[in-house]
Amino acid sequence: QVQLVESGGGLVQAGGSLRLSCAVSGRTFRRYAMGWFRQAPGKEREFVATIGWSGAWTYYADSVKGRFTISRGNAENTVYLQMNSLKPEDTAVYYCAAADLPGATLEYQYKYWGQGTQVTVSS
Repeated sequence: QVQLVESGGGLVQAGGSLRLSCAVSGRTFRRYAMGWFRQAPGKEREFVATIGWSGAWTYYADSVKGRFTISRGNAENTVYLQMNSLKPEDTAVYYCAAADLPGATLEYQYKYWGQGTQVTVSS
């Protein structure tokens, strides 16, 4: 069983930065493509970013492109989401997830999920 634990959320002013981390248990971390999703109050969960097995390939939602950066440390079994130039509309619970195949942008394509970490951006 693979377990994912997010951390790094919090309250930040608009224009600020946060770095989210997702620690993944198990020796099979390298086998999974990783993704970040978010869910704002009253809205459906949406795709944010994804990264391939080696970390060389990444893909972002248009709403965060140029502001967010996804990366992974395979030696640390951790995936990161660096969030810069944060906006109030980025306020949401952020989830990391693991998928068997790279390029996944839909929830059903992800096999394992974390519990989420709250990010609040004040104006």
